[in-house]
Amino acid sequence: MKKPQRSSSLMFRCAPLLAALMLAGGCAVGPDFKAPAPEAPADFSAWHGGSAELLDAQARDAAGTPLGWSAFGDPVLDALMAKALAVNHDLQTAALRFAQSRVQRQQAEGQRGPQLNASAAVARQRQSEVGSGTRLIDALNPSNREQLIGALSEPHNLYQAGFDASWELDLWGRVRRAVEAADADVVASQAMLAQVQLAVQSELARNYFELRTAQRQLRIARADIAASEETLTLVRARADGGLTTDLDVRRQAAQAADLRARLPQLLSQEAQASNQITLLLGERPGALQAQLAAPADGPAAALPDLSPGLPSEVALRRPDIRRAQAQLHAATANIGVAVADLYPRITLGANFGFESVGSRNFGEWGSRQWSVGPSLQLPIFDGGRRRSTVTLRELQQQEAAVAYQQTVLKAWHEIDDALSAYAAERQRHLQLADKERQSRDAWELARVRYAHGLTDFLVQLDAQRTLLQAQRDQVDSGGRLAMDLVMLTKALGGAGDPNPAQP
Repeated sequence: MKKPQRSSSLMFRCAPLLAALMLAGGCAVGPDFKAPAPEAPADFSAWHGGSAELLDAQARDAAGTPLGWSAFGDPVLDALMAKALAVNHDLQTAALRFAQSRVQRQQAEGQRGPQLNASAAVARQRQSEVGSGTRLIDALNPSNREQLIGALSEPHNLYQAGFDASWELDLWGRVRRAVEAADADVVASQAMLAQVQLAVQSELARNYFELRTAQRQLRIARADIAASEETLTLVRARADGGLTTDLDVRRQAAQAADLRARLPQLLSQEAQASNQITLLLGERPGALQAQLAAPADGPAAALPDLSPGLPSEVALRRPDIRRAQAQLHAATANIGVAVADLYPRITLGANFGFESVGSRNFGEWGSRQWSVGPSLQLPIFDGGRRRSTVTLRELQQQEAAVAYQQTVLKAWHEIDDALSAYAAERQRHLQLADKERQSRDAWELARVRYAHGLTDFLVQLDAQRTLLQAQRDQVDSGGRLAMDLVMLTKALGGAGDPNPAQP
């Protein structure tokens, strides 16, 4: 009875030391992460490269809420967006990587608590008659030595079962820093998912407006071909009546042929844009032909007014900036993990179980065995491996800091480029609209004058060519304006949802 008392007394004497070690575990070595505040201008016009003529008042107005994709007011585009979020393969890949990061975080978190394992074994074994197990018998040199060795070397069954537990005291915060790094990796993966979602939505919107632009160009081209054929018929009739020359017929025929030659290129552009959309939606070519068919004839839908929001909010909306910051956080926490490896590790361990050479006595209280106590692992010499790891983690943290600064700087360049492109195209679009009106009036006047013999056919043909080009330029500018608005929305971080929907 005295032996267990001494053991219990030893445990009680060690208890204050163990409690002190556990309280010391409140510290964590390595640098603490402080989120950098990305530099931002007071308004978008403060950081502008190029001419002040591109400081579009509407595009750089900081009031209001950033655009969402539904602001374009196109139900077909809205339906395509919803489907892309559900089935796009790139999004599914990013979502799976996000899920993996969460599982890896759970793995890191699992190191915080105790580890408990159960084991059981049954073995048939025999001890050597001349092995190390006979040294005690040789030392005692009993008279029945041979009988003892023979009895001990008899084959027998050994039954074992029990539990063992261990718990590493996180004295230097190694586990806490590992969990902190894993948390940052989860944030980075979530930001990457948002970045992929924004890229998919932007690409889908851009391809959609490319498709609609090509379809409007096709509609105009077919109408122009029909009008040109009618004019050719009229010119031929006038030539047959001696009212004009065969040269005018040739010129009009060449004009009609030129218009027909534009159709194959426009049809190819329509097919390519359609295929890009079906690829983003994980469909085979032509699978969405009915849904992507050209809408009824009519003017293009008016684009929504742009409201970029406050410049200081851009860092909260752009997923690439959030991702770069999270990667910097993870790199900072990993320094603490490496530094903690320089210090000793103390692990509390215990095991309890039963062992018996026969099944009859297995599980009885007398067959129990147990042990409990701390263990110490102290690094002494490793050829500089741990120190090199600390240096490596510090360099990786510096690299992540530079990458973060570059990401923020690149973001503002992209925003200014997108704002300038959108403002320039808006100005161009207004001028092209005026050009189209003036060209139509000129063509009407030239057509009437030619019909009354007041001018030659070349004047009418030139007016017609100018009008056709003005119409093409106007439609092309409308498509470019929509695509510039898409790219500006992307540059501003979209609608700014930090928690993207997962496929």
